[in-house]
Amino acid sequence: MEIGRGKSGRRAYAFDDIGIVPSRRTRDPEEVSVAWQIDAYRFEMPLVVAPMDSVVSPAVAIAMGRMDGLAVLDLEGLWTRYEDPEPLLAEITQLDDARATQRLQEIYTAPIKEELIGRRIQEIRDAGVTVAARLSPQRTAQFHKAVIDAGVDLFVIRGTTVSAEHVSGRAEPLNLKQFIYDLDVPVIVGGCSTYTAALHLMRTGAAGVLVGFGGGSGHTTRTVLGVAVPMATAVADVAAARRDYMDESGGRYVHVIADGGMTNSGDIAKAFACGSDAVMVGSPFARSSESPGRGYHWGSEAHHGDVPRGTRLNLGTIGSLEQILHGPSHVADGSMNLIGALRRAMATSGYTELKEFQRVQVVVAPRRSTD
Repeated sequence: MEIGRGKSGRRAYAFDDIGIVPSRRTRDPEEVSVAWQIDAYRFEMPLVVAPMDSVVSPAVAIAMGRMDGLAVLDLEGLWTRYEDPEPLLAEITQLDDARATQRLQEIYTAPIKEELIGRRIQEIRDAGVTVAARLSPQRTAQFHKAVIDAGVDLFVIRGTTVSAEHVSGRAEPLNLKQFIYDLDVPVIVGGCSTYTAALHLMRTGAAGVLVGFGGGSGHTTRTVLGVAVPMATAVADVAAARRDYMDESGGRYVHVIADGGMTNSGDIAKAFACGSDAVMVGSPFARSSESPGRGYHWGSEAHHGDVPRGTRLNLGTIGSLEQILHGPSHVADGSMNLIGALRRAMATSGYTELKEFQRVQVVVAPRRSTD
């Protein structure tokens, strides 16, 4: 599309802009499988809880693991900066909006302690569940040995935008390809939002690629930096990169994980329809009674020391983790029984497996106020 005589741009679509098309065949939702396996790790739910202090504590990671799901602990958050972060979590919920960002910045200036990294990972491991933990690209070289030594199962390198080729004149950049090659654990890396960036990340040897900028409903990256790629288009582009990389590599499959921008079960279903293997979400789980944020939600972007790109949101509490995942739901806005809704979307479209559901037909159907 021509934006002006000197600039053109491709039309891109958000999840709100598309709809899933039912097929001629329907299925029984109880016969639908939503299982997901990455490397040697199989989960009965393809929902990954995002590494945010407001939604994932060691206790939540353990609870998700016992329900056969996965939650990622942020190793640059409060749980690795403070012996007992509970008083600070309580304080964050009491801040007024004008003070919240500045106080978050102050709280997160405390240094990350390597011994706490090991202790938090060990706490989750002792519960007998899969351990997933996140570092940013900037701190991966510094702390990765402590993470590996503690026994992490899935290593997540997550930032707002991660590239396989970061150029810096100030410091030696992280060589993702060499780093991933040297590790004995599968690595999930992102975010990215374009075909080319995803293809380069897949060539590093990553087991999974995160699509999106994280942060979801709480991030202000578009407002602060002007950077934005609507998620439906981003996921579809990265899914195309996965297909082409399979041909290039002789059959190596890299998982595509939509990350952020999904606030309800309909968004989650459409992420799979666009080609995701799994989704990483935060805000739906911030509303659980077990959430460490007590109904408030914020990501690492919200406390960036120089350019904050996120806000603290008050989402409230609607039910337990079990209810949000499996119901029963007592609301009609897609915020509860996320797995049940995904099963029903697949069944209505005639699919019983997630990889098959990636082929479902979609249409451009922007949401109207009456929908």
